[in-house]
Amino acid sequence: MLFIDIRFLDLMDIFLVAVLLYALYKMLKGTVAINIFLGLVSLFLIWQLVSAMQMELLSQILGAFISVGLVALIIIFQPEIRQFLLALGTPYFFRKYGKNLSFLKFAFKEKTELNLDPILVACKHMASTKTGALMVITRQNELDQFVKTGQVIDSNVSSSLIENIFFKNSPLHDGGMIITGQKIKAAGCILPVSKKQINRHVGLRHRAAIGISEVSDAIAIVVSEETGKISYALHGDLTYHISPQDLQEMLIEELGLEL
Repeated sequence: MLFIDIRFLDLMDIFLVAVLLYALYKMLKGTVAINIFLGLVSLFLIWQLVSAMQMELLSQILGAFISVGLVALIIIFQPEIRQFLLALGTPYFFRKYGKNLSFLKFAFKEKTELNLDPILVACKHMASTKTGALMVITRQNELDQFVKTGQVIDSNVSSSLIENIFFKNSPLHDGGMIITGQKIKAAGCILPVSKKQINRHVGLRHRAAIGISEVSDAIAIVVSEETGKISYALHGDLTYHISPQDLQEMLIEELGLEL
């Protein structure tokens, strides 16, 4: 009678692969790449089935296709791989998936020195006057490559300065503002636009907010020029129409600030 020898490491191996596939699925969900990902998983399962049935010719063809396809995968999924590796290198990755797995809770806490009051006051005023704005709060990645695309300011954060920069007649109101620590580093910055499939009514500011949150660990805050509503983008996801109080609570939690 045959018995399968299953070790603890085998169970750990299966568990880690499951976590990895789940993380990839959550990251690719809502993008065009999810269809490619599911197709590749299906192809791999068919290859394993064909191999198990000892269909040598078909198995070799599929095996050769998959091995050569690994190079193509790196090219096709370059943005998603970048986002995954970025998330893996930050405490966010462990916090997020630790919530889904109760026995994986990590006590990572990101610390950022930032006075939220000027930002919250400015957002409230700009929302009431329907003044469009896009602010990016950096964390570990200070986004120097994007700072260089705008006008360097390097001034203390203040609500009056934020509102003046995003005033409709200001030459810098169309770009993004980058805030690092207690300083407004630059304004009028050119930010990457997300290629995700999102609501077609979403404007360029919102797409740029999602885009910068996809390629960095930054938090992007948007005030809509059309509706005056406040939204924020975090890790490639956009949360619409929030109150200043909700914004404050999110920033305190994400930045590890104390009340």
